Amino acid sequence: VMRLCLSMYLKEIMINATQVSYFILSAYIDAKLLKYLIFVLLFVVYVLIVGCNVLLIVVICVNRTLHEPMYMFLCSLFVNELYGSTGLFPFLLIQLLSDVHIISAPLCFLQVYCVHTYLTVEFFNLAVMSYDRYLAICYPLQYNTLMTTKKVGALIAAAWLAAFLGIASVTSLSFSLQLCGNIINKVFCNNYSIVTLACSDTTVNNVYGLICTSVSALLPVVLIIYTYMRILKVCFSGSKQTRQKAVSTCTPHLASLLNYTFGSCFDVLQSRFNMSSVPNIVRIFLSLYFLTCQPLFNPLMYGLNLSKIRSLWKNLFSMKLR
Repeated sequence: VMRLCLSMYLKEIMINATQVSYFILSAYIDAKLLKYLIFVLLFVVYVLIVGCNVLLIVVICVNRTLHEPMYMFLCSLFVNELYGSTGLFPFLLIQLLSDVHIISAPLCFLQVYCVHTYLTVEFFNLAVMSYDRYLAICYPLQYNTLMTTKKVGALIAAAWLAAFLGIASVTSLSFSLQLCGNIINKVFCNNYSIVTLACSDTTVNNVYGLICTSVSALLPVVLIIYTYMRILKVCFSGSKQTRQKAVSTCTPHLASLLNYTFGSCFDVLQSRFNMSSVPNIVRIFLSLYFLTCQPLFNPLMYGLNLSKIRSLWKNLFSMKLR
């Protein structure tokens, strides 16, 4: 009797733990011949993202004059852009040419992990970069002793490890949910869309997700606000040279931060609120903004605004002309 009861109990557990084997991405538009034009445009964007970010990573790594904290943080930022865009674009391009927009469950959760770790690492990187600019502007004489090579490595490692470990826990909780549907109204997988399909209790997911969001968003926001308040205070009371240095180094960082914030807000609005009145193509663009524009925006912004990188481009261009 005990064996019979145990076997029935195990069977019940197996039935309750059954997961969907695939998801349907329902936000794709049947564009017919237009899909080939969209494919070409997105492919060009992806090539530009990979080309620009790889080029700047190589320039920073090869040139010893750029082996400074600010450029090491930039290198981490560019690596993250490659990571995030690679988690989206290859799959997106394949889906555009496909007539059936299906993704297997393991691949869907892998994409969830890649997209969310990219977002978290991006924000942590921007927060660490604001702290670096704060030390450089507010404590210029002590900067080299305050921001050592070991400290740079520790900050970069902490940003990546915290993101990867935190999102791994969130993704594993979502993976264990019992789902009652498999239709995701997006062109890629994200955690919130999967949790809304659950027919089991999601209290743990919601609480842990709230904690992770608070840690990954509020802490960087507090650090960024604090550092820029101190930078502004120094700029107002400092010399013209100090103000010029602050403007030249902080402008690309602020532009990148605003672009990232707007992109994230677009995705939150598109996911959390009913936007059925908005055209589908607009909703798709809003959901993809932070994964397409940010990886292309950062290398262009920093490559054009930082004087050392501009001078290296000029030297390389003049050598080719000779």
